[in-house]
Amino acid sequence: MQRKALYGLLLVALLVGPFAGVYPVFVMKVLSFALFAAAFNLLIGYTGLLSFGHAMFLATAGYATGYAMQTLGATPELGLVAGTAAAMLLGLVVGLLAIRRQGIYFSMITLAFAQMVYFIYLQAPFTHGEDGLQGVPRGRLFGVLDLSSDLTLYYVVAAIVVAACVLIVRIVHSPFGQVLIAIKENEARAISLGYDTDRFKLLAFVLSAALAGLAGSLKVLVLGFETLSDAYWTMSGLVILMTLVGGMGTLFGPLLGAALIVVLEDRLGDLGTWLASATGIGWFNSLGESTTIVTGLIFIACVLAFRRGIVGEIVARFKPLRASSS
Repeated sequence: MQRKALYGLLLVALLVGPFAGVYPVFVMKVLSFALFAAAFNLLIGYTGLLSFGHAMFLATAGYATGYAMQTLGATPELGLVAGTAAAMLLGLVVGLLAIRRQGIYFSMITLAFAQMVYFIYLQAPFTHGEDGLQGVPRGRLFGVLDLSSDLTLYYVVAAIVVAACVLIVRIVHSPFGQVLIAIKENEARAISLGYDTDRFKLLAFVLSAALAGLAGSLKVLVLGFETLSDAYWTMSGLVILMTLVGGMGTLFGPLLGAALIVVLEDRLGDLGTWLASATGIGWFNSLGESTTIVTGLIFIACVLAFRRGIVGEIVARFKPLRASSS
């Protein structure tokens, strides 16, 4: 009941956000990264597979959606489908080759593929190299909804992200999801029970890639551009940080972690200016240029102080209280 009440409050906050002075484009960016982190959490938090190359799915979907809408004249819904399908296909190819390995070897294979994809996009003519895709139109959804309006696009993006998160919850609580958790906890035992663990891990990898691709397609639709930064290895590291800070293996943790990291990256400069004016210390003005250092310190603090992440630590604290009260 507490979890349902929390999700209800979040849904209400999404609905009234634009009318409470919240900048819609910024919230849509946060929602896109939240879905990206939730997709990554499905792989690492519930299947136990650490991918160092998940940024390739975000970027692939972004380029596919941007190219389809800008060059081929596709509608927004077709652009989203094209981006998600491209990420899913790439996930299938990478998964077939990487899933045969375990542990650090699996992670290194995904990183190698991600770097290869990055250099392909750097040289490919349709990505425009370092300039990226610029001026991607939003178009009209199903020929009816004009997405040039930030408010209209906001509710479309919110509805898609909520539906994707509901799908993730359904996957986790389904028999398929329970097998994934069993594989994470003890793969040898899952094999002894007759499960084809490689097939289950491949399905989880493809699903995670598709959802990450959907996040990349939404991001392009919102911001109107796609660049190489989404394909670089630092983006894969950023989604790992989001998941760990929020709480790996929890449903709400990656969403919170993504929101915190994106807000930190976008508002750190404003915070530094405010601190400089309030304290008279001019060094705070340089905080906006030290985002990497600050996020690195947050990661260190997370590893040392609360290894379960914010939500994971809260859940761990409340479980004994609920057990004693019952």
